[in-house]
Amino acid sequence: MEKWFVAAKKADFYKIAEEFHISPVTARLIRNRDIIGEEEIQKYLYGDLHDLHDPKKMKGAQEAAVLLKQKIQEGKKIRIIGDYDIDGVNASYILLQALRRCQANVDVEIPDRMKDGYGINEQLITFAYEEGVDTILTCDNGIAAMEQIAYGKKIGMTIIVTDHHDLRYLEENGKRTVILPNADVIVNPKQSDCPYPFKQLCGAAVAWKMIMCLYHEMGIAMEEAFEFLEFAAVATVGDVMDLTGENRIIVKEGLKKIAVTPNQGLRALIKVNGLTEAKITAYHIGFVIGPCINASGRLDTAKRALALLLSRSEEEAIQLAAELKTLNEERKEMTLQGYERAVQIIESGEQKEDKVLVVFLPDCHESLAGIIAGRIREKYHKPVFVLTRGKEEVKGSGRSIEAYSMFEEMMKSQELFIKFGGHPMAAGLSMKEENIEKLRRAFNEKTTLTQEDFIPKVLIDVPMPIDYITEELVEELELLEPFGKGNTKPLFAEKDLNVLAARILGKNKNVIKMQVENKAGCVMDALYFGDVEAFQKDLTEKFGQQEIEKLFLHRQNQVYLSVTYYPTINVYRECRSLQIVIQNYQ
Repeated sequence: MEKWFVAAKKADFYKIAEEFHISPVTARLIRNRDIIGEEEIQKYLYGDLHDLHDPKKMKGAQEAAVLLKQKIQEGKKIRIIGDYDIDGVNASYILLQALRRCQANVDVEIPDRMKDGYGINEQLITFAYEEGVDTILTCDNGIAAMEQIAYGKKIGMTIIVTDHHDLRYLEENGKRTVILPNADVIVNPKQSDCPYPFKQLCGAAVAWKMIMCLYHEMGIAMEEAFEFLEFAAVATVGDVMDLTGENRIIVKEGLKKIAVTPNQGLRALIKVNGLTEAKITAYHIGFVIGPCINASGRLDTAKRALALLLSRSEEEAIQLAAELKTLNEERKEMTLQGYERAVQIIESGEQKEDKVLVVFLPDCHESLAGIIAGRIREKYHKPVFVLTRGKEEVKGSGRSIEAYSMFEEMMKSQELFIKFGGHPMAAGLSMKEENIEKLRRAFNEKTTLTQEDFIPKVLIDVPMPIDYITEELVEELELLEPFGKGNTKPLFAEKDLNVLAARILGKNKNVIKMQVENKAGCVMDALYFGDVEAFQKDLTEKFGQQEIEKLFLHRQNQVYLSVTYYPTINVYRECRSLQIVIQNYQ
């Protein structure tokens, strides 16, 4: 059962509304997102590229640019080593194209998820050395590669790390000592002595910031660096970064550029997914375009996704985009099978009582572990690790809830891992199979989670009767976009709506369209995209079969719902009407 709360943050909403020419409702929504003070509100509503921070403030960015300029002028061979996810692919693309623009002798290597695992490894360094590479430049990886980089330095290579992942540390007597790899330069805003004001950039954005410094060093106009904006935006959304501060500006401005991007690969992805006429939003990146890019690194090789972004012709791009879309469909089917098997394991064993779920799916494709973990997390609202059997070791991914920092908790049991890394909300690992049960026990014995942490919390921004909704308000809410992690879509609520009528729509019967009426007599269409079967079951249990039959026959009934919703405008054959999309119901 969910717990509903109303955000009760205080401010002079009428004063803010008057000052920024918005409604008091929008002023309240802004305050709920902890945007306080004139400057911050101005930046949140109207911030643009001029509000981005100076890349020179990022520790190591200028130093890396100077070193790269020297290597370019000396004609040294540079190799980019990226990562196989959407962030790593876009970071690799930005670095490759930018270094080519600087006339560098450069190529790129993206590790194979199955063969190489995550990030830089000794084999990749050896190959680079044997092929005459002088300098390795990492992106979206490297900050945790202590031994690997030590090996690279030992054989005489120059190594520059650009990354955004959390830093490793040793803890003794309550004192933490950060451990960094022995690279020539490290660019990561999470370094404690890095003065860069915004720490939550994705790997591609960190790489992009460093490129701005390089372009300045090489005398290339800064406008050219902004040609990579849409790729930084795609990576930011795809890597599920908080859409606050600088990330919000990158995504907001990047989405404008995606609509007119000259990049053949991005245009082809938009086309094959039937989005040519759509206004591309963060939702489309996160749930349509992004998964196609990720599917390449999951089931095939991420080099195919990079090849798509590097496509020279529309014909080549369309072919590659269609292949990625097909791979993504295959990935969806395999994910569903893995998810159903995981639920079966949890439900049939003693795991159901665990506070931290550790599920071993030996035959599952290791690249799907993270997605399956995310689905299970949604179902049980608990932290989840899904483990799969690799060639030599068990590999796994974790997805967390707000009350549980995955990286911190893994640090407590680090002796059980061969390799691990990640963030508070997501993590990756490799380990020996015989340690699985030990890990499950360790996680559950060391956790401080309580039953309260497992109750999903629904935070309502504004309790608002549906008769308050106007087209002007709906259009004004667009000022708050892009929506996503850290800047969630506003949630409104009203109690005791009478459901006058209902019908099931959609090819897969996965939408319920209702007509609802509030106490003021306002009638409006309402859509629900959740689990239609569960919705009908809940209604029948509460109101009885007879009332539900009346509801679907459009007859007077006693069916009442309290709902959380988001208002939208429905346009059908040039007719515009207000409607609500229901998120939760009671």
